[in-house]
Amino acid sequence: MEGKQQLCTPSCRPTPAVQPSTEAPVDRLSQSFDSIKKYLFVTGTALCVFAAARNSITWHIQQFWGVSGDFWQYGWLQLYDVFGRDPWTLCVFGTIIVTTIPYWIFASLFLLVDATGKPAFILRYKVQPEKNVPVDPVKLFKAVCTVLFNQTVIAVPFIMLFYRLFVWRGVEFTPELPTFQWVMVELIVFSLVEELGFYYSHRMLHHPALYKHVHKVHHEWNAPISVISLYAHPVEHILSNMLPPLLGPLLMGSHIATVWLWFIIALFSSIVAHCGYHMPFLPSPEAHDFHHQKFINNFGVLGVLDRLHGTDNLFRASKAYQRHFLLLCWTPVTQQVPDDPKLKSK
Repeated sequence: MEGKQQLCTPSCRPTPAVQPSTEAPVDRLSQSFDSIKKYLFVTGTALCVFAAARNSITWHIQQFWGVSGDFWQYGWLQLYDVFGRDPWTLCVFGTIIVTTIPYWIFASLFLLVDATGKPAFILRYKVQPEKNVPVDPVKLFKAVCTVLFNQTVIAVPFIMLFYRLFVWRGVEFTPELPTFQWVMVELIVFSLVEELGFYYSHRMLHHPALYKHVHKVHHEWNAPISVISLYAHPVEHILSNMLPPLLGPLLMGSHIATVWLWFIIALFSSIVAHCGYHMPFLPSPEAHDFHHQKFINNFGVLGVLDRLHGTDNLFRASKAYQRHFLLLCWTPVTQQVPDDPKLKSK
């Protein structure tokens, strides 16, 4: 992966297979330690923030809503009754509703800016400032229709089939929620299993035999936007979008409420990774945006397996890597880490 790389253009499809690494064993060991440290940092930080937010949000909602006792247990019981306390209804229709509504709410916040260019100050945070200003309405309409197709025609039958596996594994559909501590443990396992499933399925889809017929659809967008996180060929939607997040809950035999929480977190992560804006206080989208530009780096979610396999070498040598951090101020990363003047003039 080292040395001069030939940059891909929109007509450069399918992408070439990643060349085997020729690094020395010591470099491979270093990559392994780097990948482990990266996983512990990413998951540890995310879970600490989630834990702190959970306690704070619970207290404020209890004060405002006037609910006595455990707010989360109370809320779950209300939702449990809405779905008739029926495991099949909870798993199939509950999962579709609980994932689809948050997806469109959050994706629409970015879509509004993409379609109108307003509020204008957000455009300062675009990863690729010259792209999608505004977004092509025809191309956007096609993406929205494809996503809706995947969320209904593809997802509903797939979840119906997966329900049988959930029942076989012992996934819980009970009125009692698991402990908060156990949910945290499960989320760590889910993130690791998803990294494994997504990295290898995604890298497989970049094989020339599959890319041309399947994954090329997703890569029609060299500069991604929020909604295309689920814009994919039906085969890819099953193999890379749905299956990897489902494997963790299946392995752990989790409670359906924990499964829903995980799906919402995974969707949020995917939308941010594709949104095209490096916004303050949101996870950096630089890694996956770089993948859409170059096609041959950054196949994973967390970057753990990319570090292990050396499929982030080009990224690590780029400006995008220098900008790949959590933005904790209002100054855009493009101003903090500006482009080289020579490259900018070209």
